Amino acid sequence: MKLDTDLAASWPAMSLADAQAALTAPGARFEMETVTIRGVPTRVWKNAPASLRAVGLAARAHGERVMTVYEDERVTYEANYRAVAALAHWLVQAGVAKGDRVAIAMRNLPEFPAILFAAASLGAIAVPLNAWWTGDELAFGLADSGAKVLFADDERHERLAAHYDALPALEQVVVTRATSALGVPAEAGTQGLGEQPPSSPEGRDSRLSGRTRLEDILGTPHDWHALPDRALPDADVASDDPVTIFYTSGTTGRPKGALGTHRNIVTNILTSGYAAARAYLRRGVPIPDPAPRVSLTVVPLFHVTACSAGLMGAIAGGSTSVYMRKWDTVRAMEIIEREKVNVTGGVPTIAWQLLEHPDRAHYDLSSLESIAYGGAPSAPELVRRIHEEFGALPSNGWGMTETMATVTSNLAEDYLARPDSAGPAAAVADLKITDEDGNDLPTGAVGELWARGPMIVTGYWNRPEASAETFVDGWVRTGDLGRLDEDGFVYILDRAKDMLIRGGENIYSTEVENVLYAHPAVTDCALIGLPHRTLGEEPAAVVHLAPGEEASEAELQAWVRARLAAFKVPVAIRFVADTLPRNANGKILKRDLAPLFSDRSAA
Repeated sequence: MKLDTDLAASWPAMSLADAQAALTAPGARFEMETVTIRGVPTRVWKNAPASLRAVGLAARAHGERVMTVYEDERVTYEANYRAVAALAHWLVQAGVAKGDRVAIAMRNLPEFPAILFAAASLGAIAVPLNAWWTGDELAFGLADSGAKVLFADDERHERLAAHYDALPALEQVVVTRATSALGVPAEAGTQGLGEQPPSSPEGRDSRLSGRTRLEDILGTPHDWHALPDRALPDADVASDDPVTIFYTSGTTGRPKGALGTHRNIVTNILTSGYAAARAYLRRGVPIPDPAPRVSLTVVPLFHVTACSAGLMGAIAGGSTSVYMRKWDTVRAMEIIEREKVNVTGGVPTIAWQLLEHPDRAHYDLSSLESIAYGGAPSAPELVRRIHEEFGALPSNGWGMTETMATVTSNLAEDYLARPDSAGPAAAVADLKITDEDGNDLPTGAVGELWARGPMIVTGYWNRPEASAETFVDGWVRTGDLGRLDEDGFVYILDRAKDMLIRGGENIYSTEVENVLYAHPAVTDCALIGLPHRTLGEEPAAVVHLAPGEEASEAELQAWVRARLAAFKVPVAIRFVADTLPRNANGKILKRDLAPLFSDRSAA
């Protein structure tokens, strides 16, 4: 699909309203119906799968197509299904039932989707934890969710080693790709593939209730094709049953778990397809039949962007997802060339680094058809350069953890025409702009963005007050300040919530400020965001020290780094002699602090 960078006079061939009417007509692929969700009549995709269990069962039909690639491991859809089934039976033996939480703490690995679908197939709730978190942060996620079972890679397991005693609800820990001894009972590993039972309480030590290697259950991904052909355990799973808890940072300094349903997450499958089909109709060309693609997934699967917006559509369409151990631009270009990658992206940072790497000309990147991103502000220049230099289709969108990813999409000529917009809402979603009291504002007015639709999660896990404040009659109050134009395109202007986004990672100021306040020399502080060309924003702090106390920039950065994930550490700290400026209500005037970093802005 080539973009018309000149925006010929014939475009658009169809209005947004007419495109929506054609795509959602009775009998059409994107037909809608209205169902009642938690007492609220809601438009939904009529042809969406009923659950993740249904998605997993249907995906088996892709057979020997490759589902995931990680280094030299190539897992087919059939092999993945066999791993899901074996793992689901193991979870049943471990006592996991509907509603129990199963946590996942690992980098992007083929094991991740297998664990997710195994838990979901039983009606359990998967809890993907941020793999960049420290041991303390991971332990909080486990304790807050009440996870019964944890699947972790070796690195996350080591970070948590000192915390297991404080997690009484955690009964089993399964470690994959372990390089150190786990203290597994001597008989572990003697069973056949798929037959290793959960570790018994008699085999546990003071750190861990029960533990085993995932390889003792499934073998390595190379072995999954040899697992027995088994049906999934029986389970009663409904569309509006809870299935995931994704954590989003909170203004109180601790993350909140957004409780999502099967309907929430599978909605993305048709939402993504709808956006692409709408672009074809707007252009006036036939909509091609869906075809498998190869995607380089560089956004962590513990984010809804990768897990919900990316993985769901890939699996439904039989596409191949390629994972990297860690992001490296040269390595990414090697993979794009070798695997003939069609789609990549995630956040604008990825696109910028591919565009600007000095060795780009040495690699064949001609297979790229789309570079999609969201989750951070992006420069309009990026849209033009993606097409001109890659010949690829740029696309952007807006969503959040509370919306299980995609609500709006902007791609093709629509994106070229409005490069500063996140696009119009999907047909099943509604947007509105309100004032501080929740009253609707007219077109073009700036206010808080509200969204509703079948992608809106049920609320925050065990946070009834926060849920009541954020989720209102089917709407989610996003905390984003924006406006809607006459065609329904949304423009995100700022965040009402005190948050900044660094390369797609949310950083709430209060969380970092609380850590700085804990330092004995700090009596006043504030975190602000500095514009960054590729990351969108970077955190920076302004600090006032107590009289007679001393602390250096490096010392305070190390203090934060020891307590929070590395991406939350301020890239610069400025010290002021007086307490920070505040308004009449005592709120720090953060806009007055930006000039303190003028040297960095100029650089």
